Amino acid sequence: MFSPCSRRAAVAARTAGGAVLLVVLVAFCPEPPAAADDWPQWRGPERDGVWRETGLIDTFAGPTLDTKWSAPIGAGYCGPTVSDGRVVVMDRLTDPEEVERVLCFDAESGRPLWVHPYPCSYADISYTAGPRASVTLEAGRGWALGSTGHLHCLELATGQVVWQRDLRQEYAIRMPEWGIAAAPLIVGELVILHIGGTPGATVVALEKGTGRERWRALDDRASYSAPILVQQGDRPVVIVWNGDALVGLAPATGETYWRIPFPPRNMPIGVPTPVVAGRRVFVSSFYDGSLMVELDAPPPAARTLWSIAGRNERDTRALHCMISTPVFLGDHVYGVDSYGELRCLDAASGTRIWEDRTATPRARWSNIHMVQQADRIWMFNERGELIIARLSPAGFTELSRAKLIEPTRDQLDQRGGVCWSHPAFANRHVYARNDQQLVCVSLARE
Repeated sequence: MFSPCSRRAAVAARTAGGAVLLVVLVAFCPEPPAAADDWPQWRGPERDGVWRETGLIDTFAGPTLDTKWSAPIGAGYCGPTVSDGRVVVMDRLTDPEEVERVLCFDAESGRPLWVHPYPCSYADISYTAGPRASVTLEAGRGWALGSTGHLHCLELATGQVVWQRDLRQEYAIRMPEWGIAAAPLIVGELVILHIGGTPGATVVALEKGTGRERWRALDDRASYSAPILVQQGDRPVVIVWNGDALVGLAPATGETYWRIPFPPRNMPIGVPTPVVAGRRVFVSSFYDGSLMVELDAPPPAARTLWSIAGRNERDTRALHCMISTPVFLGDHVYGVDSYGELRCLDAASGTRIWEDRTATPRARWSNIHMVQQADRIWMFNERGELIIARLSPAGFTELSRAKLIEPTRDQLDQRGGVCWSHPAFANRHVYARNDQQLVCVSLARE
């Protein structure tokens, strides 16, 4: 079995593999969220960019969506997460002092519940709008990782600090140019972090309840890509796309199961999360094009199926993603190229099937966040528009489009601003932010 680790994988293992395999899964697969309709971590409940709710609208009523509530916040790239009736997001303020903040709001009304600020200088980080990584929520707690390595474990109900660590100081992090961006991954009793520490601490695992180190692994540079958990045969595997390679690690020990070199020809710039379909794993980078890997087991192993790159960021082949994580559907991959071109690739070869330039305007790093829901894709582009669409080898079919939130200039002071933060889709609502406000819009069918 090669799949993202989930409750379904555990049940299948119990019926097919017996008690021993079940113990492995229970020990190392994260517990499912308390409410399946929540959005408790980066890219959703199973970190796979799939929205599993039903009862949603098919088209928008007009060109602008009606806001259920709006709450003022500061600037930041961090996308909101939702759990147990609360929405959590991070931002940054510079006056009267530089601080990062973790903020919590009531999901139904937008009422502020608590805020946790802490001093944080961005002296050596480019793109200073604010924190990048979404806060990971589980079992009434949140793990918030700031741009310079401040890590806080907080009580979701009160904002009280359970424990905190300054990872930059403790792990001598080789700071990426744009700071630390990979959302924490909870695996059993561990919180796994992609930070680029030294020595041998590109990835570290801490006890989620105490913050104590359990293991560290790799000497690679960091990228900005969030780790994911998959199942390879009878073993859970954490996949990390760092600044030099795609790597499979044992979640309990940090042991390297497999490593596929993918060195950057310019700089580490991998932002999208690896996407998985069956035995295949796909990643794509702005300068370095695309890499398709095939998983094998037992024991966990991997091999390169193909790797394709154009000559540069403008003369691209296959797919050169920047911010947007692609969608892997069946035998095709759909993603956003370096200047906003929405493309379809043949997953077997990397051959481009089609290109569309209507989903988001052409611009350097032009972005779309895509979430699969039933047979549709919900697309949030950098102009703040929400699009309901279908993607197939035949092309991009737009079903409906409406303005969700206005672009702002802190994240990028070009083209009238952008919306680069990933929204959360929870309880038949969408929660989105710019550099001034967090908004909630109902998407429930009446």
